[in-house]
Amino acid sequence: MLGLLSGCAGYYGQLIVGQIALFSAHEPISEILADKNRDPKLRERLGKVLEARDFASAKLDLPDNDSYRQYADVHRPYVVWNVFATDEFSVEALRHCFPITGCVAYRGYFDEQAARAKAAELKTQHMDTLVAGIDAYSTLGWFSDPLLNTMMRRNDDQLAALIFHELTHQKLYVQGDTAFNESYASFVEHEGQNQWRAQHGLPPLQGDRIKAYRQIVEELLATRERLRTLYASGLPPDTLRLRKQAEFSQLRQRYRHMRDDQWGGRGYFDHWFKQPLNNATLLPFGLYDQWVPAFAVLFRQANNDWQAFHAAVAKLAELPLDQRTAELERLVTEAKAFASQTEQASPPK
Repeated sequence: MLGLLSGCAGYYGQLIVGQIALFSAHEPISEILADKNRDPKLRERLGKVLEARDFASAKLDLPDNDSYRQYADVHRPYVVWNVFATDEFSVEALRHCFPITGCVAYRGYFDEQAARAKAAELKTQHMDTLVAGIDAYSTLGWFSDPLLNTMMRRNDDQLAALIFHELTHQKLYVQGDTAFNESYASFVEHEGQNQWRAQHGLPPLQGDRIKAYRQIVEELLATRERLRTLYASGLPPDTLRLRKQAEFSQLRQRYRHMRDDQWGGRGYFDHWFKQPLNNATLLPFGLYDQWVPAFAVLFRQANNDWQAFHAAVAKLAELPLDQRTAELERLVTEAKAFASQTEQASPPK
């Protein structure tokens, strides 16, 4: 049956086969914890996962179900590989529409070779591509999502934050609005992580790496906007190609300057910059945090009450896309004004 699905249903067939294989591999975390013959380090980490999972529902008003109460080892480094693509002279993603998720900026594959074959096919059509390994994803509450071995490379704090992020997608998901969905989940992830740390007597996360990430994202988004302007200029293709490569060369130079002169030589993003850079490599940036300041305002307006906050987000999600975007933009402006007032009110150091 699985062979028939894979052969006849094409792309959807591999999704079905991959999902079935994933479910066949999971087992209750409670049973692993009770089995003293299992790896002690795994049992210790999974015990902390269950604590974070309970915290998510009890304190953050996230769904209380079987998701992330089970564990699956898929025996590979990533659970799926996403293929991103753009036209040669565009920074807009090739979008794909699906019955449940709506339109998204990528296609996911459970098999790495299938993902790379699709990317190679798109390259023959003169498109820029990116194949990105993904260690977690959500079925949006349609199934009980297990914790995966691919997630375990993260530390305990990051693992808790990931669970908060993915459960938020189950709480609310708006078809076709990736920036809204990811920014909402990212806000819950970050705020939830800080509250999780506070419960354990730890300070909020405000490290150098976080600041560096925000700085490099701003640089990548600025590069994308310069490319957008370049591609709209009407210049001949050969000229566009030369100037496009010049932009990416300058981006690498700016990164080296930040790394060596501002971050003390700490190569936080060296691995990312080792890959060939093109339009598609810029696509994931901005989607996850574009509207985070807006959701921070909503949380403050809800007096930091999670139930009231989620209700406000749900009300915002009901608006048509143009009205929703306008309201998010207004909230971002309010967030900037609040940050400015806070900075001015702070005593000089």
